[in-house]
Amino acid sequence: MEIRPEADHDTGPVAEVVLAAFGADEKVVVDLVEALRASSAYRGDLALVAVDRGEVVGHVMVTRGWIDAPDRLVEVGVLSPLSVRPDHQGAGLGTALLERAVTEARRVRWPLVVVEGSPRYYGARGFERADLLGLQRPSARIPAPAFQVARLPAYDESISGTVVYPDPFWALDCVGLRDPELVARIEADG
Repeated sequence: MEIRPEADHDTGPVAEVVLAAFGADEKVVVDLVEALRASSAYRGDLALVAVDRGEVVGHVMVTRGWIDAPDRLVEVGVLSPLSVRPDHQGAGLGTALLERAVTEARRVRWPLVVVEGSPRYYGARGFERADLLGLQRPSARIPAPAFQVARLPAYDESISGTVVYPDPFWALDCVGLRDPELVARIEADG
């Protein structure tokens, strides 16, 4: 298994992986990946693919976002989406992609990487609730426990404020968890 930055020839295979991972009802996530690639928030070195026997089987993207802190804008990483082809799920590939993405964000010297998703999954991989660090989620449609951060070496405790996602998340209405059952589980677990 190889994890590397995505290349131009990976565009089609990445779209297939994202669609397979999220399902046909969530084609908007494929559109989000394409829109993020075309935006100023995109960093090619932070869009990674997992390749197994020459096939793209996983993908993760970290784009540029911000914290609207009281005294300045602080650039941070926004991790979304993380996709693993269903026939490769459950073998640690998502964790490997996530760890590599955080390592690359560390290299960029961002203080934080933010994500919305399962606290059990991301919490077990070093993420913690953002609100406990004084960070407000970008939308009330994200359950507070689901909005999480990974603190990186450049983090300092004075960073607080509202997280601002790149425009494509808003233009495609991709802010907030879309699975009502997941939202209910997260809110129940608190």
